[in-house]
Amino acid sequence: QVQLVESGGGLVQAGGSPRLSCAASGRTFSTYSMGWFRQPPGKEREFVAAISRSGGSTYYADSVKGRFTISRDNAKNAVYLQMNSLKPEDTAVYYCAAGRFGDYYRLDLKINALDAWGQGTLVTVSS
Repeated sequence: QVQLVESGGGLVQAGGSPRLSCAASGRTFSTYSMGWFRQPPGKEREFVAAISRSGGSTYYADSVKGRFTISRDNAKNAVYLQMNSLKPEDTAVYYCAAGRFGDYYRLDLKINALDAWGQGTLVTVSS
């Protein structure tokens, strides 16, 4: 039911700090746990970050912990991924995803049960 559209990708230099945005449709956005995944060239899709429906809890992959921050604004039907200190290995198509699991927000363990995916936005990090 919910539809997701990512934006904010593009070509950035190593060490850069872009912010990705995910806009959601509908009136039920606040009932979804949200997350970001990414797929590097030639690799499988991997989990990046997740946030609970209220925004009170977050969880990150070890590879981005301390560098990336996920947040949401339920009044704007939006979720964000602030990326700092980008590395070339961060190059990937980044996807926004939603899951209706109540208070459960560990989307890294629910990749095959998510309700919606965005089309993705490409982030290319140059050195």
